[in-house]
Amino acid sequence: MTAAFQKLGDELAVAEAWMLVGKEVVVATVVETWGSAPRPVGSHLVIDQDGNFEGSVSGGCVEGSVITDAMDVLKSGEPKMLEFGVADETAWQVGLSCGGKIRVYLERIG
Repeated sequence: MTAAFQKLGDELAVAEAWMLVGKEVVVATVVETWGSAPRPVGSHLVIDQDGNFEGSVSGGCVEGSVITDAMDVLKSGEPKMLEFGVADETAWQVGLSCGGKIRVYLERIG
């Protein structure tokens, strides 16, 4: 399914489908934004144990970093809060240069 045809919440339906076939899943959710942020609060990225993903928390800027942290959350079972912003050294490494900040909460479900 292309992004143009996705509806709000499709990512959670994908996560549910993955769980129904026995996959472990992490949901990453934008929980807070400041300034210019690429995606609004409530945006989701779902990641399965194989590294498959659906959705977006940043329009592509920080997804790679979020997916890497999601693998840690899958292993540990412990939720994690991530923060990305233009003032952070890591923001330039992952490409968030829009001038704002985002906080992303990662949680294993199922």
